[in-house]
Amino acid sequence: MNPPIADFSLEGKVAIVTGGSRGIGRSISIALAQAGADVAIAARKPEALTEARLAVEATGRRAIEVPTNVRVNEDLRDLVSETQTRLGRVDVLVNNVGTTPVFGPIQDLEERAWDVIMNTNVKAAHLLSNAVREAMLEHGEGGSIINVSSVGGLRASDVIGGYSVSKAALIMLTQVQAKTWGQDGIRVNAIAPGLIQTDFARTLWEDDSTRGRAEVEAALRRIGQPDEMAGAVVYLASPAASFVTGQTLVLDGGRLI
Repeated sequence: MNPPIADFSLEGKVAIVTGGSRGIGRSISIALAQAGADVAIAARKPEALTEARLAVEATGRRAIEVPTNVRVNEDLRDLVSETQTRLGRVDVLVNNVGTTPVFGPIQDLEERAWDVIMNTNVKAAHLLSNAVREAMLEHGEGGSIINVSSVGGLRASDVIGGYSVSKAALIMLTQVQAKTWGQDGIRVNAIAPGLIQTDFARTLWEDDSTRGRAEVEAALRRIGQPDEMAGAVVYLASPAASFVTGQTLVLDGGRLI
């Protein structure tokens, strides 16, 4: 039997997903496992971590929960070493964790909040990707890194401006990583979700005006669900995307067109 032309299998691969216990990250963790990967789930809250681990294990794949504060470099290093020790290697990284602690005009964004946003959304992805690259070089088979950006990184926001700036930076980080690490066999891509019905974005989609505007502007006339983000990540992680790197795939129901 000939091998599939479009191979979406992640059999024998090991993935790390940050912010993997809830929302988009949880859906991604389960989808990667359904495609054949074992998954290290990183997040801060133990209860949500345990629930996500059990959901991944229900697919028949191995899963570990690794309590992680992505703003602590030692935690990021420990996440990679723990994954290698308990699951054997690292093939896929999904930098999904993100934050936007304040809403309002950019001039009101205090320095501390700016630092939290940038350290969580950009710096952590940079440092963890560096550590994962080292792990991928150890087995020499390359790998795939997927950064979770946002349409906010492509269209300016007047209410979460710091978040928009950070997600735009993440798109450029994706391109720089891809350009630099292609010679290592490491592909780096990003997804840019639109408004998704998660706890993270609750303030936005529970606001009638914000949600209504998002629905009217979207070609599909609705907002998205967390599970609708996972398929793109599986694709980008898999051999089916073997010639794709440095790209940002917009998943917004056609709002930006």
